[in-house]
Amino acid sequence: MITFNVPTMHCGKCSAKIKAAVQNLDPTALLTFDMQARTVEVDSADPVEDLAQAITASGFEATPA
Repeated sequence: MITFNVPTMHCGKCSAKIKAAVQNLDPTALLTFDMQARTVEVDSADPVEDLAQAITASGFEATPA
């Protein structure tokens, strides 16, 4: 499991975009969002770089925490 800081994530629409992008890459990925902390935990076997790229492609800056 990897945690990403996503500083511009602030609502349900944001998390839905991120979830769709990550699950497009890995349909079995499990995501847990903390809107207050602006983080997302991703449980996936895919490489961290690929997951970060998927989040970035959805329009959000993502850095591993």
